[in-house]
Amino acid sequence: MLADYGFNATLTAKPGMGSRLVDLLLTGLDEGSPGASEHCVVYLVSRSASDPDVVHVTEGWTSEEDHHRIFAGEAAQAIVARIAGLLAKESEYTDYVPVLGKAAF
Repeated sequence: MLADYGFNATLTAKPGMGSRLVDLLLTGLDEGSPGASEHCVVYLVSRSASDPDVVHVTEGWTSEEDHHRIFAGEAAQAIVARIAGLLAKESEYTDYVPVLGKAAF
């Protein structure tokens, strides 16, 4: 399955809260969570090498519509609400249309 829609998000946690933010974002892969959806084909959480409170999330979805539908659900909204309390500032998003690439874990 290919990703036809995606985005990168940069989230800056309050000082010292980067690990908690990472842990919370990784719950997005739990059964019933957005990242576990068949429509989410890429869900990558990364940390800045120079600032442990800066976290990057890369997501790839089968379509923009699938992403919006899944994120309107209760599980996604619960994660979003919990994330808000950990952030030092507004998250930055860059949307994109994937062309081709590789991810092997």
